[in-house]
Amino acid sequence: MDGADLHPVGWVRSPVADRADAVRQGDEGAPDVVIDLVPAVAAAAADLRAGDELLLLTWLHLADRTTLAVHPRGDVTRPSTGVFATRSPDRPNPIGLHRVRVLDVDGLHVHVSGCEAVDGTPVVDIKPVLGSVADR
Repeated sequence: MDGADLHPVGWVRSPVADRADAVRQGDEGAPDVVIDLVPAVAAAAADLRAGDELLLLTWLHLADRTTLAVHPRGDVTRPSTGVFATRSPDRPNPIGLHRVRVLDVDGLHVHVSGCEAVDGTPVVDIKPVLGSVADR
């Protein structure tokens, strides 16, 4: 495999514009945001409903792709740890993973709670959170 082509399916519209102002994880006080989908994926979003739990996969476009190890949560008293063992946004392929709940769907605009991504972050995929095997 020589590479991978990713095309955004939408973008995050958030009141948080600066990475330094973002919480580290969605369950740590992240704001409600809107996912603005591209028209080409409208049919893919047709069955999203308020209350659905989703996993947003984003491209953390402000990340440092050369970072291989970090002090978890920026705490220098913790040992340096390889990024694959952390949730650091700085990593070779900065894919973000955000568990969110749908608040409302208005055409191509999906309103969700608990997303720590900054304004303008590309969304590369959306997947449902799976329930028990019997419910799939």
